[in-house]
Amino acid sequence: MNNPTFLDLPSAFRDVERAAAAILPVPYDATSTWKKGADRGPGAILEASAQVELYDIETRSEPYREGIATLDEVRFDGSPEGLVDEVALRLRPVFQRRQLPVILGGEHSVSIGAIRAAAEAFPALSVLQIDAHADTRESYEGSPCNHACVMARARELCPVVQVGIRSIDASELGGLDAERVFWAHEIDDDDEWMQRAVALLSDEVYVTLDVDAFDPSLMPATGTPEPDGLSWRQVNRLLEAVAAECNVVGFDVVELLPQPHDHACEFIAAKLVYRFLAMIFAASER
Repeated sequence: MNNPTFLDLPSAFRDVERAAAAILPVPYDATSTWKKGADRGPGAILEASAQVELYDIETRSEPYREGIATLDEVRFDGSPEGLVDEVALRLRPVFQRRQLPVILGGEHSVSIGAIRAAAEAFPALSVLQIDAHADTRESYEGSPCNHACVMARARELCPVVQVGIRSIDASELGGLDAERVFWAHEIDDDDEWMQRAVALLSDEVYVTLDVDAFDPSLMPATGTPEPDGLSWRQVNRLLEAVAAECNVVGFDVVELLPQPHDHACEFIAAKLVYRFLAMIFAASER
């Protein structure tokens, strides 16, 4: 049986050399610290994506016509440090082909290698993190590349902006830049938070989106859910603003933990990937 491809597109629209975007599944789940199973996330997203309608209502477009290739997944059973190197290695040719990489995790440590490769390709990069957790520990459970350390590694490479944060360890407070953190509990009462967040980004942006950024009422299928999260509309509005104002050079969607007898969450994740692609492609044509 062939591995599923994003949207189950005809071959003409998923040519690896000509596609505008390249999907890289990374089914890795070595460092998650509560519920395991995020390694099943990429496959679930790909399978669910076959049910996503190809016409995007809000952009009035069919993004798939730009070409969306699905690359062979990264199968890696070693340390998170080794995974960082492997993901970066796999993404360098994608950037060389001037394609937009989309990484499907897997737990959040898969983003470190992607951000490293993006920073190599775009020296003026910034990173937008949409997440429930700050993920800024310098090391966790013996590794600086644990899922809890993603943004500590990212900020070594470029400026970061963090949105939706509502769970941190006290040890992380000293390393946070208060002007660049948009706490979930403050967003509802601040009509200008989104404009300020986007204004802090550079022209070239990598977006890392942990699905636990969403409220668990919408996205219960994640290993570390946190209450009082973001809505579908809030996240979509933010992504739309970023696509309109910045050059999005890559993004990831991570930490989906598929649940038996509940297919909604993997469909939501697949729809989110396609919606963001629609926004990015539409912005590039203006």
